[in-house]
Amino acid sequence: MKFRIRIDKSTLAGTFVALAGIAAGLLIEGGKLSQVLQPTAALIVFGGTLGAVMVQFPLSVVVRAFVQLGNVFSGSEPEPDALIQNLLRYAYKARKEGLLSLDTELGKIQDPFLKESLMLAIDGASVEDLRRMMELQLDYRAEKDERVPRVFEAAAGFSPTIGILGAVLGLIQVMQHLQDINEVGKGIAVAFVATIYGVGAANLLFLPWAGKLKLRMRERQVVQEMTLEAVLSIMMGMNPRALELQLFSYLPGAGTKPGLAKVGAPKVVPAKPAARQQKASAGKSR
Repeated sequence: MKFRIRIDKSTLAGTFVALAGIAAGLLIEGGKLSQVLQPTAALIVFGGTLGAVMVQFPLSVVVRAFVQLGNVFSGSEPEPDALIQNLLRYAYKARKEGLLSLDTELGKIQDPFLKESLMLAIDGASVEDLRRMMELQLDYRAEKDERVPRVFEAAAGFSPTIGILGAVLGLIQVMQHLQDINEVGKGIAVAFVATIYGVGAANLLFLPWAGKLKLRMRERQVVQEMTLEAVLSIMMGMNPRALELQLFSYLPGAGTKPGLAKVGAPKVVPAKPAARQQKASAGKSR
């Protein structure tokens, strides 16, 4: 199965629009960006949120979440047309030469899930056993993948509260310098920046990241479910034409259908009009 790397323009544009809108609102009201750029507040909010997440989740899950974060802004998506063409080619070859003929195709397959499914089918596993084994693998992978978005959902729950904690810490420092009344108002404003960081990070970063990762993982699950059903259909000897319709029902967003002729189906050559007329006249004369 081929994959293409693409930049998620929606994520980049959405993040820019959100941050630009907030910054523009601040500037329109006569504020300055320097008023909300407070390294101390950022350290309290993001450091405290990271620590709380590490308490809730194992370190391996937290590290995996940050590794998967790259899929929010760019990701590899399957090329559905190429995948369906390959599956249909396997179906025609198995129907014509037998299931064992697909053994020569295993070395060319890069997708581990498809390769393992076909390997079990070639080795003689029954349809029921193959379905059970691969569905167990899908369920385990899905359960493992679900932990990644939960990391960012948990961070979205922690960061606003930690932002309030940072604001309270800032107010404590302000109260200790009440003798300088000119600095009290400025200090209170700085203290509430932590709250802005906490609420903003939860709603502009963590929750959108979690939602986008869920979409990415569901797309991959659909492709694997389609692959499994295709292998099972090949084992049961389903007509490749019917299999093609079934595969495109899984990926409605696929482009132009590959066409049966492109993957090995016999071409049907229509009779010429003159030939059809001759056959019809011959039939009438009889």
